[in-house]
Amino acid sequence: MKKHSISTSPNHVFIIAEAGVNHNGSVALAKKLIDIAAEAGADAIKFQTYKTEELLSKNAPKAAYQNKNTPLNESQFEMLKNYELDSKAHYELFKYSQRKKISFISSPFDNESIDLLSQIGVDFIKIASGEIINAPLLLKASRTHIPIILSTGMATLGEIESALSIIAFGRIHESSYPTGTSLVNTYHSSDAQNILKENVSILHCTTDYPASFEHTNLHTIRSLSDTFGLKTGFSDHTKGIAISIAAVACGARIIEKHITTDKTLPGPDHSASIEPNDLKNMVLSIRQVEKSLGSIQKQISTPELTNRLIVRKSIMASRKIKKGDIFTDKNLLIKRPGNGISPLKYWDLIGKTSSKSYNVDDLIID
Repeated sequence: MKKHSISTSPNHVFIIAEAGVNHNGSVALAKKLIDIAAEAGADAIKFQTYKTEELLSKNAPKAAYQNKNTPLNESQFEMLKNYELDSKAHYELFKYSQRKKISFISSPFDNESIDLLSQIGVDFIKIASGEIINAPLLLKASRTHIPIILSTGMATLGEIESALSIIAFGRIHESSYPTGTSLVNTYHSSDAQNILKENVSILHCTTDYPASFEHTNLHTIRSLSDTFGLKTGFSDHTKGIAISIAAVACGARIIEKHITTDKTLPGPDHSASIEPNDLKNMVLSIRQVEKSLGSIQKQISTPELTNRLIVRKSIMASRKIKKGDIFTDKNLLIKRPGNGISPLKYWDLIGKTSSKSYNVDDLIID
């Protein structure tokens, strides 16, 4: 299967349907989520790859949204253990995604998980927002030479730059470990910048579930793009689909959105996800928006060239004009159609002598 690309055409938005752990530990449900994403026209389906024992301690607390959507007596460790997919499931889902002609992406949370994704041959590795400061994980992910999508929720600009420095260092220096000085020097080199542009995309993200509209800050998408010079997108945790669509108009070239078969299912992320019909509508709307983006240059479209002859106006005779008469505001007026002299030339005609005779509503051609 041909590798997918974030940029298949200048305005193509790469849409990631985020399955996350909404499969609830079921391979059958995971396949259903792949079906939903493929049928909606998304470019990719994304899961999470982790070993629970490597991801968190047994004493790690749950987030407020997790407590709200899962049993209170269930720890975060127990919750995530229930949703953990083993290597066999990953291979099965990867092959199923290939059959469905949709890119398979996952977020690894430990070194063993990176090895698994590398062995499978995934198209992209997604670094979750919480892992952006996990320097060893970033270095290992970089050295797989698999393109990386980096989510920036909760991160400062300095932390984003540090993460990008580590990724660039890992690509350029295959065996050594980075130091503060070596990271800075590497990041600012032309080789590193070229590597990042070719292999790394970043996502603006507000890490909250669901994220409030007032904390979404879509203008940050353009700011991140300008600051780092990388393809930039948006990982959307808001309710509904409107903000994902708006993000495309704000410059997002990648959209990631949580999906589910049913928002009422038990689990931490279902209630903040969108169901199949909403995903279809979101994809359709994004495709319409991307077509409308066009060029940054002001241009006259082909339909406009035709329509301006109809809706624009020309200078015409408002009464009979004889050859030798003087053009005045009494014998000239401006009417449709626009196939004659432009009204911008109106004052150039006033006071001049007519070189021919005109009837009422004749186009002036002097």
